[in-house]
Amino acid sequence: MIKSHQAKNNITYDWIIRTRVDGYWNSPLSPENFVPGQYLVPPGSSYGGLNDRFGVGDFKTSTIALSRLSLIPKLDSVGFTNLNSESAFKAQLTTQNVSYQTKRLPFCIVSDRKYDFPPARYGVPVAALSSPGPLSGTKCRPCRPVCVGVCVENVMMLVEKGWSWTDWADGSLELCDAHGSWENGWENIFDRVAGKKFADARKRIHSLKFNDCVRDFVQLKKLAAQWNAPPIEEICALGLNHS
Repeated sequence: MIKSHQAKNNITYDWIIRTRVDGYWNSPLSPENFVPGQYLVPPGSSYGGLNDRFGVGDFKTSTIALSRLSLIPKLDSVGFTNLNSESAFKAQLTTQNVSYQTKRLPFCIVSDRKYDFPPARYGVPVAALSSPGPLSGTKCRPCRPVCVGVCVENVMMLVEKGWSWTDWADGSLELCDAHGSWENGWENIFDRVAGKKFADARKRIHSLKFNDCVRDFVQLKKLAAQWNAPPIEEICALGLNHS
């Protein structure tokens, strides 16, 4: 997709950012994270490899980092099999001699999945959206934190560092009890933490009607360089029914 867009518009990208639509950022990505010849990934949530929830690289390093499927035969040929996403990602970079760096980044992955609390050794800590961060892509939700300070230290000392661990030592992490659904009143928590701009967007989506959803997606489609998705009406029907 990237190469096609470059050829079509007669351009060459200096930098490529890979991100996710379920990420919540509480401050901007700083210029110091753009280092030629090195691919940037967040620390923590590595699951035996490298955190693959965000990445920044120049065109050369990104070409390798984004070849998630096409490099599988090469990994297999050198003995890498039965890998999860994170360990396969690390093997991609190391076998292709791509240098990488890890830096703490100010975002988390908003999730409505349920996780045991407190997390066991291989459990998943879920950060409160109000955590000062940077959370480097750990799972999060809007909640009233049930574990801060010394409690976080006691919990995170038991979590396997090479698995779902995230940095906590500077007081940047507050934990939710995520064993159940999002708590009543999460909307007010989100609005207070995220600020007026995002609060207004949440309220608009909450009251969204089917025809408005279709109209918004039509406008989004016009902005996309490439569009490969189910019918817009199907997307809106599924999304609004889920909410």
